[in-house]
Amino acid sequence: MFRRSYHLYAMITILCWAMAFVYTKLAIAWFSPLSLGFLRFLVASFFLIFVNLFLKIKPPKLKDLPWFALSGAVGFYFHMLFFNIGTGYVTSATSSVIISTIPIITALMAVVIYREWLRPYQWAAVAIEFSGILFLTLMEGSLSANTGVLWLLATALVVSLYNLIQRKLTQHYSALQVSSYSIFIGTAMLALSAPEALVEVQTAPLSQLFNLFMLGVFSSTIAYVSWTKAFSLAEKTSQVSNYMFATPLATTALAFMISGEIPGWSTVLGGVIIISGLALFNKDMIFSVKYE
Repeated sequence: MFRRSYHLYAMITILCWAMAFVYTKLAIAWFSPLSLGFLRFLVASFFLIFVNLFLKIKPPKLKDLPWFALSGAVGFYFHMLFFNIGTGYVTSATSSVIISTIPIITALMAVVIYREWLRPYQWAAVAIEFSGILFLTLMEGSLSANTGVLWLLATALVVSLYNLIQRKLTQHYSALQVSSYSIFIGTAMLALSAPEALVEVQTAPLSQLFNLFMLGVFSSTIAYVSWTKAFSLAEKTSQVSNYMFATPLATTALAFMISGEIPGWSTVLGGVIIISGLALFNKDMIFSVKYE
């Protein structure tokens, strides 16, 4: 039964996205930001082309191509562009806080567009989770206010819009179809960085090629297919997007295992707060599993 639930796919995605923060930190020592974005999704595109051909996946209908184009644009091109620009102006703490507003913005947009209402205790859970993010980041860094904040807010908006588009497209297409063609279009838009990226990849050491592989296959292909699959199974968009609050905690755990980065006490306490919020948000699922 759990295999048919959005929870499993959402957790797979968060784990893979947490890996992205760790391997991006390693890869950015060699690749420039935009080049890394293009190469990451280029690897994902090649992998997905093979999978689509092997499984004989049909392309989307012509009338739906504008929605796939919008999905690719906001989910990959504008996401990478706005995020890379914004992070150059603000502290890591500021970046973390603003990006963590994505589940909140997604939930609010879902109310307006899809009339998906959350229960009062779920809004309370969202507030608890966000407070955990604030606690974690404010204790480890300082907030900054400049034009970078606007770029990161734009990032949060386009990612939230991407979440809603996934919800719409999965009503008519499989998760693999939606993810594949969104990534194909997004990669084509990111191809403006291809000349610089190809120069960097030709001289990259084997360790950096491994980092690129991990980002392309796990943090892109598997992550986005699982994310879209979760939307196709959930009753509400915010049920899936709410898992994004767990990304900083998962990233800290993986950073410790992969890079040996030891988390501070604020990370541990912030993680406890976030997990408490997640438990409250999903209390119906937890109790149903307990008593079955």
